[in-house]
Amino acid sequence: MSSEKNPRVICLGGGHGLAATLTAVRKITTEITAIVTVADNGGSSGRLRDEFPIFPPGDLRMALAALCADDQWGRSWAEILQYRFTSNGPLNGHAVGNLLLAALWDRDIDPVQGLDRVADLLKVVGRVLPMASVPLDIEATFDDVGKIHHVRGQVEVATAKGKLKSLHLVPPNPKALPDALKAIREAQWITVGPGSWFSSVLPHFLVPEQLQALTNTAAKKIVILNLDSHPEAQADEFAGYTAVEHLEMLREYAPTMKIDHVVVDQYELSDSQRLQLLVESFGGTLHVADLRKSPGSLHHDVEKLFSVLSHIMGQSLVG
Repeated sequence: MSSEKNPRVICLGGGHGLAATLTAVRKITTEITAIVTVADNGGSSGRLRDEFPIFPPGDLRMALAALCADDQWGRSWAEILQYRFTSNGPLNGHAVGNLLLAALWDRDIDPVQGLDRVADLLKVVGRVLPMASVPLDIEATFDDVGKIHHVRGQVEVATAKGKLKSLHLVPPNPKALPDALKAIREAQWITVGPGSWFSSVLPHFLVPEQLQALTNTAAKKIVILNLDSHPEAQADEFAGYTAVEHLEMLREYAPTMKIDHVVVDQYELSDSQRLQLLVESFGGTLHVADLRKSPGSLHHDVEKLFSVLSHIMGQSLVG
């Protein structure tokens, strides 16, 4: 049961950014649903996808680990799931959790049931769901100083140079999961980001049913901007994209969705007046805070993120 002191929260994203948000939000509530991007084609996930027609397990595994029970059992199993083999053979680089999920899905266990079984093993707080009913690929078009090029694949999109011109999912217009749509309808809060904007965040708004649900829900939405959205950053896709441009891209793909709160690091204010006006145009409030693990870090400090989110949600530490 949820309450004002234990709100229903949906967290959208993928990868390390989503894991950081989940780790912060679990300090606020036990009613958490992580909805995870399923288009990864790199590393262990990509190799498993090449061999089996399954969801990329990596981001789903990370979300499960972030929500494991805060006791010896949960933490120990989360460590096992996150463990990566080191060898000179084909197992090198594979995470145990990726192999476990692949095994469950290869046995013809429904993907969501497989995730729920691993969640039971870790005594997960909340639930982890894929963003769509089928595995996805990402296609994008970039303009690199007048040279237009097209790329396909999460890794290729994340590392492409130039300005994003268009972003698509393959297959197009995938079906959303009924459980995810139900969770969105019933949510009180929804967080978006941080994470790879093109490959972990924007894809959530390319699933038509999910976009419609996010637009119609009464839940208040919190967008957490990245820590590497300034031109000096050397971090894959984000070099040269400002906080303002990140929000403008979000508006392009979710033009009618209201945003209630935008959280930005204090060092990301290259155009603070324009950012303030843009946030207000979404109907939202801008929150500026120190969110970095350390000066110059490109990773969110979980405790700082928890402090900001708990203030926004008007919550105190559960338990």
